[in-house]
Amino acid sequence: MRELQRILHVDDAEDVLFIADVALKLIGQFDLLQCDSGKSALEKAESFRPDMFLLDYMMPEMDGKETLRRLRELPGLRDVPVVFMTARVSEDFSNALLRDGALDVIPKPFDPMSLANQLRALWQSHMSLQSDGG
Repeated sequence: MRELQRILHVDDAEDVLFIADVALKLIGQFDLLQCDSGKSALEKAESFRPDMFLLDYMMPEMDGKETLRRLRELPGLRDVPVVFMTARVSEDFSNALLRDGALDVIPKPFDPMSLANQLRALWQSHMSLQSDGG
């Protein structure tokens, strides 16, 4: 099974970008590309070729759902799994994102010490489903 290596993280909050950078690069040892807007992600994603999208849901100009829709239109990125991070925590909201294909919805504030392992577990579960034909 292929390992999770490259994560595209999009969030408009500078403090979240900083904490996730520590959590995913230093602790998790991932190859991480961070963008502060959906527009920036669209400009950089194709050449980065991420294994996973980690998207903030609530962002100005282009929210996470629209960012994901537009990322999926780029060559080679249609099937990249997505995990949303959001401060908007409700069961209905999370369930709607899961129904739309998200692997998970991580509430903010998140635990930086467990974020990398959380994403690895989601990745392994996703890859197992893919290899089972699910």
